[in-house]
Parts: sequence; structure tokens; C-alpha cells
Amino acid sequence: AMKLQSPQFQALFTPGLRSVAELFEKKNYELRIAGGAVRDLLSGMTPQDIDFATTATPAEMKEMFTSAGVRLINNKGEKHGTITARLHEQNFEITTLRIDVVTDGRHAEVEFTTDWEKDAERRDLTVNSMFLGLDGMLYDFFNGYEDLKNKKIRFVGKASERIQEDYLRILRYFRFYGRIAENPGDHEPSTLQAIKENAKGLAGISGERIWVELKKILLGNHVNHLVQLMYELDIAQYIGLPLDGNLEELDRVTKNIQNLCPKPMTVLASLFKTKDDVTNLDLRLKISKEEKNLGLFLVKHRQELTKAVGPEPLRPYQDFIMDSREANTNSKICELLKYQGEQQLLKEMQEWTVPSFPVSGHDLRKMGVSSGKEIGAALQQLRDEWKKSGYHMDKEELLSCLKKL
Repeated sequence: AMKLQSPQFQALFTPGLRSVAELFEKKNYELRIAGGAVRDLLSGMTPQDIDFATTATPAEMKEMFTSAGVRLINNKGEKHGTITARLHEQNFEITTLRIDVVTDGRHAEVEFTTDWEKDAERRDLTVNSMFLGLDGMLYDFFNGYEDLKNKKIRFVGKASERIQEDYLRILRYFRFYGRIAENPGDHEPSTLQAIKENAKGLAGISGERIWVELKKILLGNHVNHLVQLMYELDIAQYIGLPLDGNLEELDRVTKNIQNLCPKPMTVLASLFKTKDDVTNLDLRLKISKEEKNLGLFLVKHRQELTKAVGPEPLRPYQDFIMDSREANTNSKICELLKYQGEQQLLKEMQEWTVPSFPVSGHDLRKMGVSSGKEIGAALQQLRDEWKKSGYHMDKEELLSCLKKL
């Protein structure tokens, strides 16, 4: 048996958790850490959020917390068996062990159990199916720890059964593969077969849920390999990706963006050949307006907006920003530079501040230009001169330039 005593584990024992543990102990209900947090702790990471599992039913938990005067945060989790208690400024989400009775590929009806193995059995991947006692004891019914050490991603039990309980698990498989697996292409053939046979089930999953998973895949490792796999296994068409995605461009761009922290859309845009591809993705996944605009921007400008030959390679990008009337053009240009793999220019771009045009209509009036029309024309001419100078000319130089004009 394995007992965990890492500093990351010790750090979880806040006053809040100690109080929760005490309450459960008093009542003889078992309480353990579940799922992703266990995986993170075993990998030596500090978990972002911690889910707890217990043998106590929601009713028993409510009774226990209420009589101890603990505040319950009323959320909609209760019918799935989740109670959220708040102690010492910290929320604790605790779920009763359960068995899925009926599943439709999206939602499950559950009944409660006190059997830890039965609960582990309905979880998706072996690395996510472990429990950790508050004494550090590991409960691992499906060799999840072994798989984690060997960087193996496998479904609990039969892959096709797990997938049919919730088709989104196909994408969760990809996401955790990109997070944990060492090399691309290290899949069990039977798993890939099960994914291919069930790919169509993704058609019934909401776009929002798919987009959450897809974004995480796009920011993980092995992106090129995993997206190619989505095409090979016939998944792409059901999740809004273009039927004839540009896989050569994807291959190129995934090399370009290594270590540049792109936005998910920046990676995804490599698949798109036309702006319709972006529109279709949006129809299926309901992406945000900002994401959609970035996709359209990259498809439109990735080819012709490139660095200049000569001493000022950044100039075309700077000019574009200066001419643009839209907000956040700057951040879009930075994503374009990542897409193009221009690491050095990206650094310079991030350090560049947009200069402000030094001359105003007021200055021209003082010089005796009175009609609005003339002022407009003169400002435009000066703007052009200023641009030619690389935005270096100051007010004096520009105004003396006006005298010449």
C-alpha cells in the first residue's frame, strides 16, 4: 500500500479542512480526496481545486453540517449528490459515492452507494479514478498510479462502455493524453477503435462543452498529433472542424508556436482555409466574439501581413496597428506573430508602445487654418508624413512641414 506524505499534500490541511475532517470522523462517515486532485498530488503538483467523496448521503451531510452551524452554499449539485460547505473562508465540495443507473451519452441518473470501487468504476480514465485518504493512503482499484507513472492514458474498464456513458470522454481522453503522455502515438489500438466507432456520439454533445475541452487540447502537448488523430478517427466533422482541414499548415504552425503561449484559436486557425470555416466552427461551438474575430483576422492576414525586408522588419505590423480603427488590434497582431513563428519580433512588439499623433486640429487653428475641411485634409497629410518618418517626427517638425506644404 502506498502512503503519500508530500509537502503538496500536507499543505491541503487548512483550518477549514481540519474542521471538515473532524465532523466526518465524529459521525464515522468516510471522507477521501477524489479524481483529478489525487492525480495532481501523485504527480507532485498542487491541485487547483479539490473534490471530496464520501459514504455519507446528501441528507446525512446536510443534517451534520446544519447541526454544526456550518454554512451550506446552495448550488444545483444536490441531485447528483454534491453538497458544498463553507468553512474558514473556503468552499468544500463533497459528493456522495454513486453508481450510474441510466446514462444517455450526456447525463446520468445516479443512485448512492458506500462502495468505493463501484464509484471508481464509473469514472472516465484510470488516472482520474483514484482516492486518497486524509491519512495519505491511496485507494486505487484500476492501476491508475501505475498508469500515471508510465504516462499511460487508459479508460477504466471497457473503453466503449465508458465512452457511451458520456461521449465527451472522447475529448477528455485526448486532453489528458496531451497532458500526461510522453510521446505521440502511444495509444492502445483497441482504445482508438472504440473512439472511432463512437465518434458520431459527439454530434449530440453541446458545443459549449466541446469547446471547453478542445481549448485545453489546443494548449497541451502533442497538439499536431492529436488533431491529426481527430481527422483519422472521424471526430473532426462532429465538433465543428472543417472537413478538409489544412493539416500541412497545422503541422507548420504547431512548430512555430512552441513556447510562445498562443491562444487556442491561434492554433486552430491553421486548419481553416476560408472565413467560412470560422463561421461554421462558431455555429457548432458558440465561441466568443473575441475568439471568432481572432480567427477571421488570422485567416485574412496571415499570408500578406509579414515582416519587411530591411532594417525595420516590424514596420508593416506597426503601420497596420496605427491605421487600424479597432480596439485590441495589438493583441491580434501578437497572435499573428506567434502563428508565423516570429519569436524575436513578438518580443519587440510586446515592448513597443503605440505612439500618439502629436498634432491636433487645435494646433492648426492656431496657425490660421480655419475651415474644418482644410483642417481634416492637413491632418491627414501630416499623419502620412509622420508615418513615413516611422512615427518619429515631433510636433515642431510636423508643423514646419505643414508650412512647406
